[in-house]
Amino acid sequence: MKNIVILTGAGVSAESGLGTFRDKGGLWERFDWRTLATPEAFAANPEEVHAFYNARRENLAAAKPNAAHDALAGLERRWREEGRGDVLLVTQNIDDLHEQAGSAAPLHMHGELLKSRCEDCGDVFAHADALSVERMCAACGRAGGLRPDVVWFGEMPKGLERIYDALAACDLFVAVGTSGTVYPAAGFVQEAKMAGAWTVELTLEPGEVSPLFDERLYGPATEVVPRWCAAA
Repeated sequence: MKNIVILTGAGVSAESGLGTFRDKGGLWERFDWRTLATPEAFAANPEEVHAFYNARRENLAAAKPNAAHDALAGLERRWREEGRGDVLLVTQNIDDLHEQAGSAAPLHMHGELLKSRCEDCGDVFAHADALSVERMCAACGRAGGLRPDVVWFGEMPKGLERIYDALAACDLFVAVGTSGTVYPAAGFVQEAKMAGAWTVELTLEPGEVSPLFDERLYGPATEVVPRWCAAA
């Protein structure tokens, strides 16, 4: 049995036409995250925050999974069918392209763009349409409290306890399309290595934590991910 934890970042979805956030030319280079991705920004100007995330939903509606998403879904399916071990796919991405490709229940540590949350009652529900301050929550009937169910700066990532438990029990850790600059995700490779796991990096170019990986393969995700998955 060999348990796998796979971590994916924006580099997996970039070739599907979805902009990365932190890379050169990424969204946070063109937009100010302080006014768009913090609880304080939402409280001060919810209309502007809604406009930004409504545009992200429009972009996602036009996107399709690419060969990297398909390869990871295929690896996950093959691993389970052959009884080779457990697979946990953790993604920093807020899109649903892993689900579209067939991955089973990826853990979205930064939330999901196609879900909304009510600040007043805490209800979370699937929602692919545009949000506005006028829209009422179906659970409590109040307007003005609906927000994207994404993790903003200053908020705690989702599912950390489950992630760290999986890292402590994994035999193989694979980081795909992530720069390794954002914590806590950037520290996952160290957690996996402490558990004795073999660590693999599949990304466009080396990053800050690249020297920690046992195996490294660099290039576009649609090329390196299917190549590695086919040999795994």
